[in-house]
Amino acid sequence: MVMEFIQAVVLAVVQGVTEFLPISSSGHLILAPAIMGWKDQGVLTDVVTHVGSLLAVVIYFWRDMMGMTRGSLDILKGRTTYNSQLLINVIVGTIPIIIVGFILKLSGLSDSMRLAELVAINAIIFGLLLYFADRYGLMLRGIREMNWVSALIIGAAQCLSLSPGTSRSGITMTAARALGFTRPEAARFSFLLSVPANAAAAILVIGESYREGHALSGIMVLTGVLTFFVALATIHFLMQMLRTMSFLPFVIYRVILGVVLLGLIYSGVPLGTVN
Repeated sequence: MVMEFIQAVVLAVVQGVTEFLPISSSGHLILAPAIMGWKDQGVLTDVVTHVGSLLAVVIYFWRDMMGMTRGSLDILKGRTTYNSQLLINVIVGTIPIIIVGFILKLSGLSDSMRLAELVAINAIIFGLLLYFADRYGLMLRGIREMNWVSALIIGAAQCLSLSPGTSRSGITMTAARALGFTRPEAARFSFLLSVPANAAAAILVIGESYREGHALSGIMVLTGVLTFFVALATIHFLMQMLRTMSFLPFVIYRVILGVVLLGLIYSGVPLGTVN
């Protein structure tokens, strides 16, 4: 029981921090049990931690959430407002990952992608891509200047995060920076875009688990609650940081992480497959 509690705390910290920093939460959730010598916690626990992260976004960006609620009413009334456009952009940006995620789930490829080597390679490649987008991307646009085409491009980029080690927040911020959005606005839209994506994944996986006779355990719920508080603090930290700093520290971390992991794997350390 003590070991389960320790694992819950570690996973909550890992998820709460890495979901919003552009360093890949799914990658770290795969690596954590492998490095610590624990049995993999499974997709259901991963999803519960994502629910905790989702609630943190809803609370932190409650003004945007309320605004999109009003935007839905504006759409029904046939009015075009900032709130209605924001809601449409989030919906449009979510469509690609729902389609691709559904296809991966049906094909069974999602489970076969839980590889430490893939995490390492993606950490390096998409870390460097984040650097170039942030280094050379203009900083002229905010969410108010976003149209459905930009939202669709960012949403299409989000599909790449289904491959562990890519980072959902990292790839969406990379796409937004490449399109000329400022760092805080790129992060803000990335977080808002995570709400429907994480909600859809949670409904799908939890519903499937219940149909198969697997129920949520108390330790899973505890992990989700702890994740919520860690994620809330992480969002605040990143939003403040991006007002004055670039993404370079995260790029450096990703490259070092990828290189170290590849070194361990090719040295014979058993991190190649995480089950």
